[in-house]
Amino acid sequence: MSQIAIDGPAGVGKSTAAKNIAAAKNFMYVDTGAMYRTIGLACLERGIDVADEEKVSECCAGADIDIKYIDGVQHMYLEGRDVSTDIRKEEVGKAASDVSKFAAVRERLVALQQDLGNRYDVVMDGRDIGTKVLVNADLKVYLTATSQCRAERRYKELIAKGETCVLEDIKKDIEDRDRNDMTRAISPLRKADDAIEIDTSEMTAQEVTDEIIRLFEEKNGSKTC
Repeated sequence: MSQIAIDGPAGVGKSTAAKNIAAAKNFMYVDTGAMYRTIGLACLERGIDVADEEKVSECCAGADIDIKYIDGVQHMYLEGRDVSTDIRKEEVGKAASDVSKFAAVRERLVALQQDLGNRYDVVMDGRDIGTKVLVNADLKVYLTATSQCRAERRYKELIAKGETCVLEDIKKDIEDRDRNDMTRAISPLRKADDAIEIDTSEMTAQEVTDEIIRLFEEKNGSKTC
């Protein structure tokens, strides 16, 4: 099986690039962030303090979480309900960052991610894919971008959806999430030793996609399943 691991902080274009690569290479796209968001949503809906490790761990163990691919698109299910739209809310993203630092949550989801990686040709994005999940991936890339650039991208996305938001608040939230992800005790966000770093600040989504595909094919030829 072929594996492409894409890591990096929020807003650098990981998911967009991964989806594009999956379509171009006929790989399965695995959005690991959506899995953590689903646990975060489960906690929020149950009124659980996302800083309470014991309660979050219990919720994670008992939650009915499922992944389905519909027309090649990943959908997340919670207790039999498609929550793929609900998990994209800002408060759920913040909750995901909080719950992802707990061992029980990471153990359950990493095992699921590794199983997918062992059964399919995958492109997977997240924060510990190259360092923890797909340690032997054919290609590892680490995407970066300035916090200002990332905030502006997110601001434009939210405005396009008709949501009211403040650019400076988004930037602060991104920086807080970076700090949380990079300093957690378990699988902190960091560049894998053998990952190739790409700064996406001045790149279009297509340019990022093309560069990662070029790197993959340079290392592996036209390797597919």
